[in-house]
Amino acid sequence: MQALQQATRNVPVVFALVIDPVGAGYVASLARPGGNITGFTLFDYGIGAKWLQLLKEIAPRVSRVGVLRDPTATSGTAQFGAIQAVSSSLGVELTPIGVRDAGEIEHSITDFARGSTGGLIVVGGALAIVHRKLIVTLAARHKLPAVYFERFYVTAGGLASYGPDQVDQHRQAASYVDRILKGEKAADLPVQAATKYEMAINLKTAKAIGLTIPQSVLGRADVVIE
Repeated sequence: MQALQQATRNVPVVFALVIDPVGAGYVASLARPGGNITGFTLFDYGIGAKWLQLLKEIAPRVSRVGVLRDPTATSGTAQFGAIQAVSSSLGVELTPIGVRDAGEIEHSITDFARGSTGGLIVVGGALAIVHRKLIVTLAARHKLPAVYFERFYVTAGGLASYGPDQVDQHRQAASYVDRILKGEKAADLPVQAATKYEMAINLKTAKAIGLTIPQSVLGRADVVIE
């Protein structure tokens, strides 16, 4: 997005899966973007509370949670803050874990896993996606229940995820492209939040780390991998 913004201020740009377009400086506001860029946000920061609640439902004994986030990104800090806001009410102590490189991730998760009753939350961010295979592998190795922000982690062997339907986001973005081609201006099309969310559960992973997923969770899941 930054490269596109630098390349043109005239050609309309429609984005999808962006976490914080206002904070990143892509648009002036969600209601009135004001420039040549508009689109659809991945989620609001409040979803962080749902990740922690889901983790506690799946693994009630968890009292220590490592939160993997990029501390250099505004979105990483904000997502951690949203989780922190509900952690005390759920009886959970948080440990921030950086995702800047593979060495940091492996050292931090290995060190965190030495304690008992631990779990992980992986928040949205580019670096967490880059290192997704390593993160999923380490969670399995140390038998740490983990909740991720997107389904592709679960299909790769992660335990559970809750996040927006990415296919639906791109469909909505296509509708904006159509409207712009028919004469509307990007500046007048409000940035919209995701409206369709999905939960994914990997029962094979649950069994491997010794967890039984409650029926109350399975009943809400959109995708169950057996």
